[in-house]
Amino acid sequence: MRKDVMQPIQTLDAFFTRSGAEVSLYHMGRRVVPCPRETLRGFENGELAWPEPWQQQARLGVVFRLGDMPEPAIWFLALPLDEQGLLVPAQRDGFINRLLETLGRNAAHTGSETLATQETADVDHLMKDNPLAFTPDITFQAMLNAQATHTLGLPASQHLEPVEAYISGQQAIDWQALGLQGIADYSVRLDPPTAAALASRIRHLPASVIHSLCYCLEHLPLSEALVDALRERGEQAANEGDVETLCACVRAVGSSSSTRVGSWYVNLLSDSAACGPDLLAAIAGRGWQWLEDEECLPLFLLRLAQDQRTHFTAVVRDIALIPRLRLLVIMALRDAPTASPIQQRLAQMMPRS
Repeated sequence: MRKDVMQPIQTLDAFFTRSGAEVSLYHMGRRVVPCPRETLRGFENGELAWPEPWQQQARLGVVFRLGDMPEPAIWFLALPLDEQGLLVPAQRDGFINRLLETLGRNAAHTGSETLATQETADVDHLMKDNPLAFTPDITFQAMLNAQATHTLGLPASQHLEPVEAYISGQQAIDWQALGLQGIADYSVRLDPPTAAALASRIRHLPASVIHSLCYCLEHLPLSEALVDALRERGEQAANEGDVETLCACVRAVGSSSSTRVGSWYVNLLSDSAACGPDLLAAIAGRGWQWLEDEECLPLFLLRLAQDQRTHFTAVVRDIALIPRLRLLVIMALRDAPTASPIQQRLAQMMPRS
């Protein structure tokens, strides 16, 4: 018998490999995007920090099928992180032990044959009273379902067609009857012509539709035309004092690579009157990639420090846990001028003797 078959299963990645499961992984922390298996493998082996931490957790959606399961199972796991963004393994190890006990210890040595005979109920039972399990908010659940079905070539939900008819203007539908799952399906399936058509409709949609649409679009890279339309709608909302719609539009463009996003963020951060806690949270939560910009990050930290309503320490620690931002944040804090608002807030963070 091969030695690698006899090795105990010690990681989630090893379990999925050994079981022969069909697996798709998704980040479920800062946004819903595919997570490569290599990322999970390196993370579990202690080789890399989790790239998209949220509330000091690696939040992961696992869509998988074992053996003859009629429908894929979905696990939502929140793996605890240390101060470096690396895995704290104790709870993960406990979950794997419970997993092997539930599905049969023989599975660790015999491969997929044993696991293929297990009932779906056994797999679902693992999430009950599981300290790693969490429930994503409804939009994250809708986006995971939309992305997973689209990737697997499965049909969209029945809610997609009314959303397409409403947003295209082809049919008068009460917007309150639109389903969030339909909006998620619509967002995931945006092709260039549909994105262009949506961009032309952004200014005309009710605020409530804009909010739901933005909370789905924030997980996706958008076309420049759509970024421009959302910026225009956001600026209109700012002029009208509608902070919720402004922040929704700021969040929606956060995953896009257009330099228009970065310039908009800098413009907003340059206006002290526009930078309340909600806007700063929108940028940190969904547009954190743009904080890599040498102009954007110092401005962000300054506005964060100036507003006493913000949780400066918590936000700084949160964004510093993102591997690509960690060194940049440390350097920006170090280089802040003496007696600046940033240095004053840092001094408040220091324990008093």
